[in-house]
Amino acid sequence: MKVLLLKDPKDKDSGPDPYIKLSHPECYGGLVFTSPRALEAIKLCLKENSKSEAWSKSLEQRWNTKPVYVVGKATASLVEEIGLIPQGEKSGNAEKLAEYICSREKPNSSALLFPCGALKREVLPTVLRGKGIPLESLTVYQTTQHADLQESLSSYFSQQGFPASIVFFSPSGVKFCLQHIQKLSGDLINRIKFAAIGPTTAEAMEAAGIPVSCTAESPTPQDLAAGIQKALHLQNCSLAK
Repeated sequence: MKVLLLKDPKDKDSGPDPYIKLSHPECYGGLVFTSPRALEAIKLCLKENSKSEAWSKSLEQRWNTKPVYVVGKATASLVEEIGLIPQGEKSGNAEKLAEYICSREKPNSSALLFPCGALKREVLPTVLRGKGIPLESLTVYQTTQHADLQESLSSYFSQQGFPASIVFFSPSGVKFCLQHIQKLSGDLINRIKFAAIGPTTAEAMEAAGIPVSCTAESPTPQDLAAGIQKALHLQNCSLAK
């Protein structure tokens, strides 16, 4: 059985340079990261020699006196790569991270800086706003459809055959890929077990009318694989009866 993973490509144009905001840690109470893409944008802006030197000599240390909140191990790992100390990585999604932040931040304190994508969900900002915790969003990357997406999907179906399971890794993946998958699958689409990397993606799938066979307990390859195996096993058991 084959599993098709629909991961978003990394954008070459990540968005505006966030260095201007990052160079003023005294203006903020901490950082919030809910996407590895945001960290990729930060890493790109720090590649220039002058910025990298200023970061390592001063800014990194100054930011490390403040909390750096993250969702998931992948985001936490990238935070560590730029020298910062993440917390909240076990939260797993924006809703739980918002609860974690609210338990540690005081109302009306200095704003948290939130580097994010243009398609960010409003769950985290809404929860923090309701608790009186200031959050300043900074769009650092845009998510767009890959130019070769349709061709790549068509090539996969023609060369690899019909997948037993398809995994979505983001709401944007659902937005850009679903219509092509529906055309390629036709009436056989009901045989596919659709999986989600997390509850946010699962919600987007359900909103688009996709039956979600499994959602990873946490956004890790191990939990995703376990969920897919369970879903496919249940399918095989049903077919055998």
